[in-house]
Amino acid sequence: MKLNKILPLMLLLACSVSFAQPGKKKVKKLNTKKVQVVDSIKVSKIAEELPSTVVATGIKDTIIFDLKDMALARKKDSLWLKELYKSDLFEDIYNSVVNQEYDMVDYDELPTEVLKQRLKELDARTPFKVEYNPSLESVIKQYLKNRRGTLERLMGLSEYYFPMFEQELDKNNLPLELKYLAVIESALNPSAQSRVGATGLWQFMYPTGKMFGLDVSSYVDERSDPIMATEAACKYLKSLNNSFNDWDLALAAYNSGPGNVSKAIRRSGGKTNYWNLRDYLPRETAGYVPAFLATMYIFEYAKEHGFKKQSARIPFVATDTIKVKQQITLDQVAKLTNLDKEELEFLNPSYKLGIIPVIKDENYMLRLPLTHVGAFVNNEEAIYAFAQEEQEAAEKPMPELFEQPEKIRYRVKRGDYLGRIADRYGVGVSQIKNWNGMRSNTVKVGQNLIIYPKKSKQDIAVNSTPSQSDSSEKTYTVRSGDSLWSISQKFPGVTVQNIKKWNDISGTNLKPGTKLKIYKG
Repeated sequence: MKLNKILPLMLLLACSVSFAQPGKKKVKKLNTKKVQVVDSIKVSKIAEELPSTVVATGIKDTIIFDLKDMALARKKDSLWLKELYKSDLFEDIYNSVVNQEYDMVDYDELPTEVLKQRLKELDARTPFKVEYNPSLESVIKQYLKNRRGTLERLMGLSEYYFPMFEQELDKNNLPLELKYLAVIESALNPSAQSRVGATGLWQFMYPTGKMFGLDVSSYVDERSDPIMATEAACKYLKSLNNSFNDWDLALAAYNSGPGNVSKAIRRSGGKTNYWNLRDYLPRETAGYVPAFLATMYIFEYAKEHGFKKQSARIPFVATDTIKVKQQITLDQVAKLTNLDKEELEFLNPSYKLGIIPVIKDENYMLRLPLTHVGAFVNNEEAIYAFAQEEQEAAEKPMPELFEQPEKIRYRVKRGDYLGRIADRYGVGVSQIKNWNGMRSNTVKVGQNLIIYPKKSKQDIAVNSTPSQSDSSEKTYTVRSGDSLWSISQKFPGVTVQNIKKWNDISGTNLKPGTKLKIYKG
């Protein structure tokens, strides 16, 4: 079978179609050619000459597709997905916690008296101590003034993750507001990895993850599995609250470890109120609970502050899992389901190399939108046959070792991210990470990447677009005492990571007089 002559099974699995009831045939006559799609996935050469409208006849059904309309819809979805699923928020959130400042912020839209009343209402419905103080007011107003774009994207991601979190928190009789902890921990990025190796939505270190049943192998990191990691986080949080009998201290212990909280209590002379302990805690932990409470406030009063959520395209409740019976890659699933690679990686973040393995005594699952699950199961045998044939075709000495022209070096440009680069060359994000020994999705301007492109040079040229417009460039001169964080605060919507990328900065040291490019808009 020649793969380039296959009409992909996406014609059977596309989410815009409806399936006939079992045992019945539903056929619509069109002036077009028919392509027979059977379990062996054999497709005639006529697939190369298909017009814009296609009839795909399966074992039970005949389905009508308008490929032109479908392609346009998927293109729009793809652009939206790349924006929503970009994992560039983690560094910004992390820095906002570690480098938090508490100077008063001028923000007339939220009078202090209004904030006090809302915090009082919030305190009445949560076990956390949501009490007004000037430091908390400063953090809330900084977020509202300078982090609106970031927060709106996080609210969009929360539409997918929060129902999952709430279900598990409720099952463990824990406060539902703990869902906001994952926003602070990982910016709702299941692939997030901190500088010290904490990984996943709930940022488990390797030993702590193992303690709560999260395994890590060459193929799978269960710390990045949203459901398994949430279950483990609930167990850990419950144990911390049982130890300290105080949710604020439990949060502090989750961030820096129970040992640091216990030492802070001793050094303070026995104080147990978090706000009285902050000066005795690590700097990051000192900003941790204020960041959590500020996030809780803004999410709870998002409507009052005019936030417009980017809704998740697929709610968690509209997805389901399939136990994989044979090794298959997310790239293969993307081909056969007409789902975007970014979407599949978003739904299945624990597969480090983009491969779902089959291992004895392990139940590895593929998560798909409900619209695709039934079709996948109905055509499972054919799908695995396709995956097997493609795998056998690939099981040869690595061509990149012998055919140097196929390997390219790509220099990361301003505005690039892995999803954009992968799409340009027709490869997967996981493949680029594997080829370059990368552990996170972060790339830096000027970084060289090894890529084995699947697209032709002509395709790449057509699909390449400028990565950044220079129309809104501003120059900032570094002053004595400036840091990347303090400079980012001067420009709403600008992050530390932005400034690093725009100016090809790898470290954090700045010299007074240095000229930095800042892009607004």
